[in-house]
Amino acid sequence: MAKNDKRIIKNIRIDVDKCNGCRACEVICAAHHAQPRFSSTNPARARVRVIREPLSDIYVPVFAGEYTAAECAGRDKYIIDGKEYEECAFCRASCPSRDIFKEPDSDLPLKCDMCESDPTLEEPLCVTWCLADALVYEEREEDAAPEARPEEVDEGLEALAKRHGWDKVMDAVNRMGSKD
Repeated sequence: MAKNDKRIIKNIRIDVDKCNGCRACEVICAAHHAQPRFSSTNPARARVRVIREPLSDIYVPVFAGEYTAAECAGRDKYIIDGKEYEECAFCRASCPSRDIFKEPDSDLPLKCDMCESDPTLEEPLCVTWCLADALVYEEREEDAAPEARPEEVDEGLEALAKRHGWDKVMDAVNRMGSKD
């Protein structure tokens, strides 16, 4: 790797104070990830969930992150405006202890992909559709990490196949690679 190699880091900044709980981000995300694209709005396909406490007017968008094969040990509690929340409510991981951020047809883990598509979008659709400006798309440059070696990719696929079976893994890969 050359010393000047840079990569673009994409991020969605969340301003919880601006979120009004409209869930437009969930709806557009679910529609974007439907097969064929925009044919349905199954909320289980959304890579973002809005944790809500409507009586206190508290809404927290949470985006799907990396998969973890093990349950976490953290079971901390958060108190927001007098209401107690479990740490899991704000966790971005797809894990064995809960059904959130799992593909409804195959049970494979979901992760926010920043609406990568062809043609490329200027920003993720959830940001575009957030009329309250609670979601803001940001990009920054960072030194590039070395690329994954083929054996690391094989190990990851084997772990998914052991857990879910090759048929489900291949079906999910085919759906992700299909054109609209």
